[in-house]
Amino acid sequence: MGKTQLYSLYKGFLDCICFCLSRGSGEPAGDTQRDTENGHLIYRNGDVLEDRYEILDTLGEGTFGKVVHCLDHRRSGSRTALKIIKNIEKYREAAKQEINVLKKISEKDPNNKHHCVQMLDWFNYYGHVCISFELLSLSTFDFLKANNFLPYPINHIRHMAFQICHAVRFLHDNKLTHTDLKPENILFVNSDYSFIYNTEKKCNERRLNDTTVRLVDFGSATFDHEHHSTIISTRHYRAPEVILELGWSHPCDVWSIGCILFEYYEGFTMYQTHDNKEHLAMMERIQGPIPRRMIQRSRKQKYFHCGRLNWNECSKSGRYVKAKCKPLRKYLLSQATEHHQFFNLLERMLEYEPSKRISLSSALRHPFFLPLHHPGKNQLWRNSSDMSR
Repeated sequence: MGKTQLYSLYKGFLDCICFCLSRGSGEPAGDTQRDTENGHLIYRNGDVLEDRYEILDTLGEGTFGKVVHCLDHRRSGSRTALKIIKNIEKYREAAKQEINVLKKISEKDPNNKHHCVQMLDWFNYYGHVCISFELLSLSTFDFLKANNFLPYPINHIRHMAFQICHAVRFLHDNKLTHTDLKPENILFVNSDYSFIYNTEKKCNERRLNDTTVRLVDFGSATFDHEHHSTIISTRHYRAPEVILELGWSHPCDVWSIGCILFEYYEGFTMYQTHDNKEHLAMMERIQGPIPRRMIQRSRKQKYFHCGRLNWNECSKSGRYVKAKCKPLRKYLLSQATEHHQFFNLLERMLEYEPSKRISLSSALRHPFFLPLHHPGKNQLWRNSSDMSR
């Protein structure tokens, strides 16, 4: 073997040792090893970021990046969630927007009374924006999934709904629209549970010990004065004014909440589709015809003919919609007063016209929430259609 070959072999051996040592130090190995091809930070459990955040485990992954469980060594080893944004420009910009929103939330809610997740810190780590939060538990979707999609009890829905409405009203009062409300973005503070036997389903089900929640993910939140993107919200929770491109504001969040609460109640998504026209057909099947004035103002005239949805009920999609959807009140699981109250609230949240949709201030005064305002007080329910908005 020649000198050149020996030198190359020796250099490769030293490089290998250096790489191993750098990984053991808790820092990424170098520029070429720092990120994956799609922009995720390369890390492993035990790595320490900023001489502060020791990564314990990965909590989740999304298009934006990953969320990891950390020990914060500057906060006496307290456990936090660290959102590590991909090293890609558009995600960095979205993260900066989220930080602005989270700063506003902290400024307006220093005592954490409004059920929104609290940002603890943020920093830039080699092109990755990192945001640390209070550590929360499972999302309301993940708990539902782990519970075999058995619906939440009505009293749990009441408490969760009240907190969600309270959190989003707080945003609206501060000139913000969340724009991406869904069960995945509502997390339990503690998702510990007990097993109870469900006599109807003849199986054990998980019953939460505490239904306290936090609203998370403000990466798409938009201030009233900012540019409003044409398309917002995850498909299943998207309001009709967004699909019809009529412009949107705070009421689109109310529609999303209505869809979320229906999912908690039934255990399945209200609008299981990926197509705009099919989505509109499902709305009509559940809530009746789309108002003509909305159709006339829509930029999506291709979905309509002579002022009505151009829909063939005998087509494959038509049969699918007919099989999947039915008028809203037919989804009632009980004739008890509280269930009728709940559906009255849903009807008002799922009003087509944004201007007629119930505001969250009014929603919080709805009779469905009366037991939370007056625990143990028994009052007759009256139709709330005459309640001021």
